[in-house]
Amino acid sequence: MKMNNKQNLPIQLQGETLKETDHFTYLGSVISTDGGADDDVKSRINKARHAFNTLRPIWNSKALSLRSKIRIFNTNVKAVLLYGSETWRVTNTITGKLQTFVNRCLRHILNIRWPEKISNADLWKRTNQKPISQDVKKRKWGWIGHTLRKPNDNITRQALDWNPQGKRKVGRPKQTWKRSIESEAKAAGTTWPRLKGAAQNRVRWRGVVAALCSTGSLQE
Repeated sequence: MKMNNKQNLPIQLQGETLKETDHFTYLGSVISTDGGADDDVKSRINKARHAFNTLRPIWNSKALSLRSKIRIFNTNVKAVLLYGSETWRVTNTITGKLQTFVNRCLRHILNIRWPEKISNADLWKRTNQKPISQDVKKRKWGWIGHTLRKPNDNITRQALDWNPQGKRKVGRPKQTWKRSIESEAKAAGTTWPRLKGAAQNRVRWRGVVAALCSTGSLQE
């Protein structure tokens, strides 16, 4: 598979031409030629939907409390949905799809059927949930902190600072995963170098993640 490459030359290994594909699954995540997360998100939603439907007897049970049902939902459905989300390049469209799925599940758990209506705020309050965007951010920044504490010669650690050489196309730069986290850091009143230093202290990093996942800004 080739990403962001105009050349169509075949790839060979030991004289054998390798078969090309526009996507493949690696460790449960779908990797696409465009480098985006759309295909992976679609796959995760389908897997989470299957997990949710498998547990319908639990959602329909009158013997279980709502609190127990939500705990099961978080560990058996939401965890499936957000697997690998730490590396997603999240867009408003992706967030909307994830939130729509979660809200539909929560309404089913609460036995709210059409034409009954409930606002998202009330839905999340009754089920002790936060907007899915905050969950994605928390997982992402938690993973970033874990990676930044790895040795400098670690490949994953090096990837966070890697700056590929070459010329980019004319026009507005494409929103990448790295640019998105830099934008989030800037919006919170901090910078990438400062975050790298803060990540070395686990206790301090938990506070940093909480601030990054809220609407407030980071303070010295």
